[in-house]
Amino acid sequence: MAARSPPARPHIGIHPSNHFGTRAAGDWGEDDAWDSASDSESPRPSSLAKSWNRSSASSSTTAPRPVPKPISNSSSSTLAFSYTHVSAPNPSSYPPREETTLEPKSGWTLVKKSNERRRVLAGDAPEQGSAEGQGDADVEGDMILGDLESEVVALDQTPPPALPLHIKAKHGQGIIRNDVDEIVHDPLNGVKHRARRAEPSPSPSVRLLQGGDGKETPAHRERSEKLLRERSIRSNRRHKFVDCLSSQDVNIAELRKLAWAGIPADLRPMAWQLLLGYLPLPTPLRATTLARKRGEYLSLVEVAFARDREGLDQQIWHQIEIDVPRTRPGIRLWMHNATQRSLERILYVWAIRHPASGYVQGINDLVTPFFQVFLSAYIESDPENFDPSLLPKNVLNAIEADSFWCLSRLLDGIQDNYIFAQPGIQRSVRRMADLVARIDVPLSAHLESQNVEFMQFAFRWMNCLLMREISVQNTIRMWDTYLAEGPDAFSQFHLYVCSAFLVRWSEKLRQMDFQGIIMFLQSLPTQGWGDHEIEMLLSEAFVLNSIWQNAQSHFS
Repeated sequence: MAARSPPARPHIGIHPSNHFGTRAAGDWGEDDAWDSASDSESPRPSSLAKSWNRSSASSSTTAPRPVPKPISNSSSSTLAFSYTHVSAPNPSSYPPREETTLEPKSGWTLVKKSNERRRVLAGDAPEQGSAEGQGDADVEGDMILGDLESEVVALDQTPPPALPLHIKAKHGQGIIRNDVDEIVHDPLNGVKHRARRAEPSPSPSVRLLQGGDGKETPAHRERSEKLLRERSIRSNRRHKFVDCLSSQDVNIAELRKLAWAGIPADLRPMAWQLLLGYLPLPTPLRATTLARKRGEYLSLVEVAFARDREGLDQQIWHQIEIDVPRTRPGIRLWMHNATQRSLERILYVWAIRHPASGYVQGINDLVTPFFQVFLSAYIESDPENFDPSLLPKNVLNAIEADSFWCLSRLLDGIQDNYIFAQPGIQRSVRRMADLVARIDVPLSAHLESQNVEFMQFAFRWMNCLLMREISVQNTIRMWDTYLAEGPDAFSQFHLYVCSAFLVRWSEKLRQMDFQGIIMFLQSLPTQGWGDHEIEMLLSEAFVLNSIWQNAQSHFS
């Protein structure tokens, strides 16, 4: 029984659509059914037209307009509706399931497999010695001063022969692992058999530390020892992660403790699935659970798109169709046709399964960290430059299904952010205003004197979890800590992160008027942020959380 792709149409993309694969039908799991007391609430009618013809203005970019200063500090609760809610479909729009056989369609990309250790395919290969932009592999090139244990641990097996750190490829190509089929069925396989990286030659900075003759000078001995200690600490943390993940029954408390300070990039896909409760802690249950959940998702897609465009809820699909090409503009991964089709399926299926909220703008951003992290498990190059259509079909299906279920688990904890009137966001913004009034009195007083309301800037911070303010890599690092904090972190701990984020700019904001404040907060200078800035922000939020989480009576 073949599942359908979303309706074909012009899109921002590089490769032709990759049609969804075939699978056997499966039953829905009761543990994942939507269970909300808000289902009886009527969603706010959408102001969007039901036309399928996208206007040219929908994708245009305009310069920000000056924000007029309000006359009084009036309530801005209506700003909660600045993100469009659309209704869920009528149950009659679900077609009866029937056995169909589809002829193969054009547009497939054929990939020749080789017997080499790796296959060179789509995405840009990073330069020699560079990290993948995630995790904690960013300092290894500057601390080669002795033989240390390898950063990759082979469990109960002979380590594979050393391979080059990266394989140079043509422009527009990247590297796919040769064991992707094994990783689909067993995520731990990717941890066990990650190819050992060859030690790069000492970088110019290391040679400088060592002196012109290659010998370490006394003046730089202390710094060299510090670099060695840092690398040793990182190596020890990795050993602990691998030991934890390879256990027959993962100790979730230990995993949370390790993950708070960040997860190594290549271990993150499996760690996130365990922390979200999507992947079972006992190893023997994982293969059957993954097969069942991925089969359920493919069944949902098959039902949702069985009648192509005629069977879709027009309002929901129209908004998704507008938002998907706008997701992460400028990043090659999200410009590819295959990625956009996957994102459309994920968002539409989630919307029709959650009628209390339907689709809300901003949810499309929340998919991107999951998709990018799970994609990284199957490749050896930068996910942001990779074209998923070059992956085997079963691998792309697995990434899409895993992203859907993990998104569902994330949104289950913040579901009141997206139901009618978005009471969760309203509540969080009010609490943030109260908290800032206690931790930074001068800033709070200045915002009030300028008639700046928190809803005018903090609504987006709560709705999109700061993803419009920081990069995907920064978000991924921040989510390591959120997932370690527990299921309430995306609503509770995020409040303290947003408060610390605002207070960080306190001195600058207190020198601005209303228009300057709003314009600054809508375009913050965070483009160059890395792990260090995110970790400082998380540390400040942790302090605030420790002080105020048991002082709820102080919040109005």
